[in-house]
Amino acid sequence: MSDDLPELIDVSVKQSEEKKVEKNEEFKMVGSKRKNGRKSAVDADMMENQENEEDTIFEDEQDAVNEDDMQIDKDDPVQRISFPPVAPEKLKDGKFEIRKIHVPPNRFNPLKENWMKVYTPVVEYLKLQIRFNLKSRNVEIKTCEETKEISSIQKAADFIRAFVLGFEIEDALALVRLDDLFLESFEVIDVRPLKGDHLSRAIGRIAGKGGKTKFTIENTTKTRIVLADSKIHILGSFKNIALARRAICNLILGSPPSKIYGNLRNIASRALESF
Repeated sequence: MSDDLPELIDVSVKQSEEKKVEKNEEFKMVGSKRKNGRKSAVDADMMENQENEEDTIFEDEQDAVNEDDMQIDKDDPVQRISFPPVAPEKLKDGKFEIRKIHVPPNRFNPLKENWMKVYTPVVEYLKLQIRFNLKSRNVEIKTCEETKEISSIQKAADFIRAFVLGFEIEDALALVRLDDLFLESFEVIDVRPLKGDHLSRAIGRIAGKGGKTKFTIENTTKTRIVLADSKIHILGSFKNIALARRAICNLILGSPPSKIYGNLRNIASRALESF
């Protein structure tokens, strides 16, 4: 028994020494991790400080550049770039535009009687080519080499369309001379679905006795109105078309003409005051 005791004591000492060594290694690992974490935090702070310094340097350079620009702007006069006008040939791309306006049978005779009044402004003023195709019954307009403005063909198409819809040739000619005139068309059915006698009474309210109501709306709103069965065509500026359309819609919805006259008087008085 006495021989075995030293061996047991040696084993316990060895185990305690091994545990101490393991604990020391663990402490070393933790310490190294903490040092690495501190180093990474220090490195991150250093990087941020460098970036901030670079940003401040860049901002200082920008401020210096802006100051130089301000000095240049103060010393040198303002120079504007001027572009030469583009030739009409480049805008056309070598192609000629064609517009076709269909003519209903009831407008053949008026078109035939006023053909020279239609032909003259389109050819001489707008520098376009025009003809009436008897087979297709269309008025055809075409650009040519003498056409200066691209918008000329659209003006001519609006002019002929207005005449075909029933406007007088003098009123339709205003679409060629002025740029702020428009055409608007709608039907009575678009405002209120009416049939039979109700539809005819609504059209009668718009026209009035001897056309009195229609003429009053035209003179007050400075527009021109054409009643073609259940279709209504209005020619004028944007604001004036809106006023005339509102009055006509109120008549279609059943408002008495006397109330419309009162509203038109108020509109006329406001227009005089603004003028």
